Order: sequence, then C-alpha cells, then structure tokens
Amino acid sequence: MKKEPFVTNQQLQEIVKKYPTPFHLYDEKGIRENARALKKAFSWNPGFKEYFAVKATPNPFLLKIFQEEGIGCDCSSLTELMLSDALHFKGEDIMFSSNATPAEEFQFAHEIGAIINLDDFTHIDFLEKAIGEIPETISCRYNPGGVFQISNSIMDNPGDAKYGFTTEQMFEGFRVLQQKGAKHFGIHAFLASNTVTNAYYPALAKTLFEVAVKLKEETGADIRFINLSGGIGIPYQPDQEPNDIFAIGEGVRKVYEEVLVPAGMGDVAIYTELGRYMTGPFGCLVTAAIHEKHTHKEYIGCDACAVNLMRPAMYGAYHHITVMGKDNSVCDHKYDITGSLCENNDKFAIDRMLPKIDIGDLLVIHDTGAHGFSMGYNYNGKLKSAEVLLKEDGSAQLIRRAETPEDYFATFDCFDILKDMRRK
Repeated sequence: MKKEPFVTNQQLQEIVKKYPTPFHLYDEKGIRENARALKKAFSWNPGFKEYFAVKATPNPFLLKIFQEEGIGCDCSSLTELMLSDALHFKGEDIMFSSNATPAEEFQFAHEIGAIINLDDFTHIDFLEKAIGEIPETISCRYNPGGVFQISNSIMDNPGDAKYGFTTEQMFEGFRVLQQKGAKHFGIHAFLASNTVTNAYYPALAKTLFEVAVKLKEETGADIRFINLSGGIGIPYQPDQEPNDIFAIGEGVRKVYEEVLVPAGMGDVAIYTELGRYMTGPFGCLVTAAIHEKHTHKEYIGCDACAVNLMRPAMYGAYHHITVMGKDNSVCDHKYDITGSLCENNDKFAIDRMLPKIDIGDLLVIHDTGAHGFSMGYNYNGKLKSAEVLLKEDGSAQLIRRAETPEDYFATFDCFDILKDMRRK
C-alpha cells in the first residue's frame, strides 16, 4: 500500500512561499470526514458522544472544527480545561480525565461543569475536600490489572499502568460515592494504545459492560455512560491495514446487545475519547532538506528536528516520508534523515530507502496530526514551529505562528536578555 500525502506538491510549493518550513500541516477535509464517519459508525447508540483527546493536538482552530461536528473535549490538565472553556464548550461536553491531580484543577473542572473522571480511590476524599462535595454525576477509571489480550495476542499490560481503580476498588468506590451524594455514574478504561485491529474496542467493551452489570447489581448504581476512551490506532507503516470504524462500531453494538440489553441497561450511552484516530493521519510535518553529509552513512539534515516531532527519537516510531515532487522516482538511496539537535537519536528515519534527495527538497513526514506538535519542547533552545490548516477550499490558514526568541526568553522575568544582547 502506498502512502500518499493529503497535499499536492503544487499546493505545498505555494504554502511554503508564505509559511517557511518547518511547520505542521493539517487537513480540514479529512478531519471532518473522519469525525462524521465515527459518529455514523456508532449512530446505533442514541447517547453516543466522542470527546476528542485535546492532548493529541491542542489547537483551538481544530477544536472548533470538532465543536462544529458535535464532538466534545477530553481534557487532562488545567490549561486544556481553560482552552475548552474559552471556546464555549458546555460543561457536559468536557470530560476531565487526569491523574495525580492538583486540587485547583478539580476545582476549575467542577466550576465549569465538566464531567470528572476519577483516576484513583483516594481521589474520592481528595475531590470532596477540594470542591466541598461530590458531584451528582461522576465517572471512575477502571484498571483490571494483569495483561489485556485478544485471543492469543497480548495487546498491553494494564497491571503495569499507573492509571485507574482495581476491580475491588471500583465496587467500594461506587458505594462510597453514593454515600457522599453521587447519583449517576460512568465507567472508563484505557487498556491498550494505538491498536490496529478491529477487535480491540469490542473486547474492551465486553470487559467494561460485564463490570457495569455487576456494579449495577451489587451497588444499585445508576450507570449512565461507559467510556471506551482511546486506543484505536492508525497505520503508520505503509503495509498496515487501517482500522474499519464501521466494523468496530458494529462489534461494540453486538457486545452491547449481548451483555447490557439483557441486564436492563439498554439506555447506557457509549462515549469515546479518541485522539490519534481523529487527527493522526490528517497531519504532517513539512520540512526542507538543508544539508547532506557523506561519512560512514549518508545523511540528510532537515530544518525540523525532534523538537517538532519526538516520537521517532523517543519510541523509535516509524513515520513514513515522502520526498515531494519525486513520488514516482525509484527509492534507491539509503539515508538517515536527521535534525540538528545535539543528540544522536534526533533522526526521523534510519537507513530509509528514498529517492535521491537534493538540497531544498521538501519532505513530508506523515501521520503527525496527533502527538506531533503537542509533544514538542525547547531543548537546545529550539523554537516550536508554526501550525497551518489546509482548508476544504484548498487555501492555507496559519492557526499557530512559529515561536520567536522573544517567546523563548519571555519567562526570564528577572532580566531582559534581548535588551542586554542589543546593548552589546
């Protein structure tokens, strides 16, 4: 399978005339179509709602697109809550799923009416002290422990994860929360990351649905929603088969009919908190080749670096690369594609077979629409790039300007570095 950029070479050549590389580029058309497909796949559930994982791509222009498509926000920090509130997402359209949470973050989440998803049994008392009460609607994050597997394939190891209540804590937690005034409940779990299989969500749903039935039977709790969280992945590798969201939605429906409906829970809403699936394939990092080096290996140095996309350096993650304008050329050159950080792992690709790259060529690094820009940092004093939206009409809009040295030095409030430099 061939990975094609969502932007043409002609479009990109025009965009770089206005916005210098590097920058992250997002595809509005693809994002909207994908959001509509997800909602259609789960339309069998009247209460279905997607809460986009803001951490994946925290840009207000993208959040507005999701808002227009009827999608809410999944927040994990105070600033993400503030961003969602500033964009006028209603309280029930915001899910607050955090861990090791400061009191002031619980306070702000409660103030704006967000649904709070507790990560730990001890957070029950902590939340009550922070806000003076327990909300009538509350959610708890579940971690069954052990390993999570589908058939004979181990998907992940929840037992090693820092998140969630144990099974015993879920039952005790629901009882304690009821005593403290909670009337309506949600259940949440995230048991595997970036799965490329249609079987993950149905298997997760079965685990959660069965726990929900037992919780209702043993505690009498009014369970209003079950949040399948994220975990549906994307095909970073060209030969990977993408997930079929309609097959996934149908798989969850079957388990819903098998487990919840017979237990009298056919009115439970299904929530999701997808991030990578919603924006990952609809973003790319655009960078230019600015150096070539011929030593023990062949290197191409780019004007982007791990500051702009840290997944390859951090995880050894694969991101496909297209050399624009050379789509049909033979991939007969082996390169390491590098950035300029003083770290040897600052490489977007190692021993990658690509067409011959010339200085000035534009490289599109695929699938950076989630956990790309958002994981950026300022090591080596590098500045974060711009973000650009390729709109449905083919025009390009700047949705975040690139950082400047003034931005970088702004938090040094004890002295003005830039003024001191100018004096010299």
